[in-house]
Amino acid sequence: MKTTHKILVVDDNRGILSALRLLLKSRGYDCETYNNPGNVSADALKAASAVILDMNFKSTVNNGNEGIYWLGRFVKEAQETPVVLITAYADIDLAVRGIKAGASDFVVKPWDNERLIEVIDGVTDKKSISKFEKKVESSMIVGESPQMRKLMEIVEKVAPTDANILITGENGTGKGLLAQEIHRRSKRSANTLTTVDVGAIPESLFESELFGNVKGAFTGAATSRAGKIENAHGGTLFLDEIGNLPLNLQSKLLTVLQTRQVTRIGDSKPKDIDIRLICATNCDITAMVGEGSFREDLFYRINTICIDLPPLRERPEEIEALAQAFVKEFSDRYEKTSLSLSDAAVSLLKRQSWPGNIRQLRHAMEKAVIMCDADIISPQDFDFSNQVGAHTNTMTSGTLADMEKAMIESAMAACGGNLSAVASRLGITRQTLYNKIRKFGI
Repeated sequence: MKTTHKILVVDDNRGILSALRLLLKSRGYDCETYNNPGNVSADALKAASAVILDMNFKSTVNNGNEGIYWLGRFVKEAQETPVVLITAYADIDLAVRGIKAGASDFVVKPWDNERLIEVIDGVTDKKSISKFEKKVESSMIVGESPQMRKLMEIVEKVAPTDANILITGENGTGKGLLAQEIHRRSKRSANTLTTVDVGAIPESLFESELFGNVKGAFTGAATSRAGKIENAHGGTLFLDEIGNLPLNLQSKLLTVLQTRQVTRIGDSKPKDIDIRLICATNCDITAMVGEGSFREDLFYRINTICIDLPPLRERPEEIEALAQAFVKEFSDRYEKTSLSLSDAAVSLLKRQSWPGNIRQLRHAMEKAVIMCDADIISPQDFDFSNQVGAHTNTMTSGTLADMEKAMIESAMAACGGNLSAVASRLGITRQTLYNKIRKFGI
């Protein structure tokens, strides 16, 4: 079978290259190593699922500037390919610089094998999702179902305004794509859409990532830098997974929205900002307000217009078009270009409940393409027995919280406690999973 993911490892230490090659191959990845970043071609970058990039290539220099330079080159040449930085020097400011420059994550030598694989699993999945979203954007956003037609009528009305918008919906329904569509139709479309995945930012970097900092504001802050809010000036700020924002930062965000000013950490002089705010969440924000974990005043501030994206099970008219797009995507990837989808397979797909929505459908189609030995994908090529939610119709007792806890416990058992795999299986970020584990006392 053709390998799904190729990882490029760029490090001047041959021992590091050998160790990472063995580790990655043991976990099912294809691995290509380079001891000189200048030898990595643009074609190799675009074809890769991820890059692991060392921050230093001269034994006498350890400030990470080389890594930042090559990171910029790699991101420019292959924007969709995630880059994970790796260094022996645990420097917060360097981590912030790398993330701001486009890195997807940051790992410190000597690395923990499970942590590194968890990071690689996460970023390669995100690249796959990014490609998939581009292929099926029209199907997700401009669907044929009555719910989606009504939703787009609302979008047409609110997009040209500067009203704050809260997008709600289950994981995998396309909230990020809807935010992009609103920005594209807005009067700010010529300016930047700045996206912040709140659930993916380490807590230690939350404040500086959002608000920026001045030089010397904290240990490791060697330079002054603007935060995401300041960078969004003149454009749109999209805060994904807003329900994961800590309470102390909720207060600061509220102040920013009220005053239209942002103050960097360590600074006393605020900067004027002009932004349009779009937020998204899969959480029950109303319940969080009642529990005291989300500020009521901030909730009303971000919720001028609320748009709820319907789950896939409520728009079955779109399943066939999405499935066909996935067949094309994966038949190209796995070199099975003559594949098509049988009517019986389409009927089977429409009978599923799809708790993971479009993302879950995509995973199911990938497996079916791999397992199919004929030219037509049939029902027997699908396996729904071990998918989370496959038996949710039998869970008729207990509260929604009980059902959610049971799904998490079931996924943890199926994945052997691998939290990265659990999060991927459930269609949520690791941070969201950690929050739910704490909430339910699992």
